[in-house]
Amino acid sequence: MNLLEKEELARMKAEELEHASPEDIIRYAIETFPNITFACSFGAEDVVLVDMLQKISPSTDIFYLDTDFHFKETYETRDKMQENYNLEFVRVSPKITPEEQAAQHGEELWKSDPNGCCNIRKVEPLTRILSQYDAWITGIRRDQAPTRANSKKVEYDSKFGLMKFNPIAHWTTEDVWQYIRDNNVVYNPLHDQNYPSIGCEHCTRQVMPGEDPRAGRWSGNDKTECGLHK
Repeated sequence: MNLLEKEELARMKAEELEHASPEDIIRYAIETFPNITFACSFGAEDVVLVDMLQKISPSTDIFYLDTDFHFKETYETRDKMQENYNLEFVRVSPKITPEEQAAQHGEELWKSDPNGCCNIRKVEPLTRILSQYDAWITGIRRDQAPTRANSKKVEYDSKFGLMKFNPIAHWTTEDVWQYIRDNNVVYNPLHDQNYPSIGCEHCTRQVMPGEDPRAGRWSGNDKTECGLHK
């Protein structure tokens, strides 16, 4: 299949599956692309999808990008989920350590060049791991940010060259939390401390009442995405 054919297939399936349940989209994705993976950041959306995957296809690979800069609560959430589901998340690391990064690019690169830091610690590792698969699943939702408002449930990801599935793209924040409550899903305790969107410790702050849910990410500059999603 050439690029245009892949994009057309994604467009047609996005229309067909727009009103399908997240579980049905996951089933279609796994049946159609057995060589598929799920990218987990241990945020609220992603713990929901981990729970769904464990019920539908527990053998499907789930990876996380270990930037070395996550909150301790994020690592604790990872550990609790591994214990609860008896699974092992695939750890994907940057090619250089934080110390090597400081030596090569200066101290606190996330302040002087946040895009450069994200490229080293997120985008390159993601590109590397996705090159091993034919499709990936994400926890993107349309109401998370203006940059995600037009996300389809099925897309061809031209940035990484594979099919992309966003099973809960249409869900609201309340939908996510209702699932977590109904299914007693482990979640990052930082969500209870005004952290609706959780990234690296250096670049994430609490969100104050009335602020946009993603205002705590890269606060103080115009950066809104880490580069993992178009």
